[in-house]
Amino acid sequence: MKKQMRAITNSNIGLGWKRYCRYLIYLSNLFLVTGYIALLFYALIWEAGIIVSLPTKRIGFYNICLWNEEAEELDCLLIKDLEKMGINKVALVLSRICVYSTPVLCLYVATTILQALCLKDKDGWKLACILLAVGALSLPAGLSLFLFQTERWVQISELGGVFVALAGAHALLLLHMITIATYLAQLKDARPPGQFFPVKSIP
Repeated sequence: MKKQMRAITNSNIGLGWKRYCRYLIYLSNLFLVTGYIALLFYALIWEAGIIVSLPTKRIGFYNICLWNEEAEELDCLLIKDLEKMGINKVALVLSRICVYSTPVLCLYVATTILQALCLKDKDGWKLACILLAVGALSLPAGLSLFLFQTERWVQISELGGVFVALAGAHALLLLHMITIATYLAQLKDARPPGQFFPVKSIP
């Protein structure tokens, strides 16, 4: 009788621990996805990607405005003006593509993770990890390329909240990728090919 009671108690503890782990997985993914998507949209949409915003200069991915001493106001340069000043047009466009493709990838990650949580699909987690890896590479690559092209006007001390938000989003992307990779390493049950639900559900 005591052995049966002990077995029932252990099974209840095991079920409670699995339920706790499942909720922890849900919440951690929710917080991380919400965090870096919010930071990216704040930096790139709300603030229009302006990494330097000062009274004498305003530099962003889509506008570079410098102080005109003759007119005593900000003068926004066009692409042809930037080319005359030695800015590579291809590099500038490529930096925009790399940076602004990251929020799109993150939205795909959010939907993929939602599907993986609902269907308990291991392949969904793998796809989300791959998309996170691409985003974690494209964001710093685009930002570094842009800063390299505009280094003559941008000082480290002048970088504002947009740069901090992008750096924070990149850190959360890396953390989420590591979290999913660790979770996948612990999974042993995979969904058989051609079967909608797994035989043994993953946590």
